[in-house]
Amino acid sequence: MHLKDRIENGMLFYEHGHTDPVDIAQEQELDALRRHCKEVMFEYNHTSPADQEKRQALLKGLLGKCDGRVFIEDGVHMSYGCHLFLEGSFYANFNLSVVDDANIYIGDKTMLGPNVVLCTTGHPAYPLYREMVAHYSLPIHIGKNVWIGSNAVVLPGVTIGDNAIIGAGSVVTRDIPADVVAMGSPCRVVRKIDERDREYYFRDMKVDFPYTLRQE
Repeated sequence: MHLKDRIENGMLFYEHGHTDPVDIAQEQELDALRRHCKEVMFEYNHTSPADQEKRQALLKGLLGKCDGRVFIEDGVHMSYGCHLFLEGSFYANFNLSVVDDANIYIGDKTMLGPNVVLCTTGHPAYPLYREMVAHYSLPIHIGKNVWIGSNAVVLPGVTIGDNAIIGAGSVVTRDIPADVVAMGSPCRVVRKIDERDREYYFRDMKVDFPYTLRQE
């Protein structure tokens, strides 16, 4: 099995040092994709915030899917970009980091706070394998209308269900179901989102504005 197949199947792989001609060609192809992504990220992060047309064009030319209203603040960094699939509108605050050796799928109307990390790639625990610079990559699936708080980290293979909230500073190591609030390190479900959340937007602070009546 060759390099790209190993990555796609969640197997251990090396980025460099191959001897098989097919693996060498795939290694060079992936190197070129990473270099291209770095160049696009550099241009994006140095484009005027007023030039939204150019910023949108850069994202749409790089990402695997970017069809909706997408706004990503400066300081964004990605490994490939082409493995990130945005299924609708999307917002990410400052300093988003995307390690997308494997695919990342994000649903419509999802928002990320500052300094969020989405990381599909890890290294084995056994030290000899790390000395050999072995990697593995597993896809991340994030549902629609998810809110991920600042400084949260989402690790390889995680699925987060629709409407879930991930608390600030969480490290998400396992799947999180839909319609819950989860937080901590490791991230765990603390409660379901319920009718009280329709009436109170934060602690004992009541909604006094008709947001609940707003229609898209």
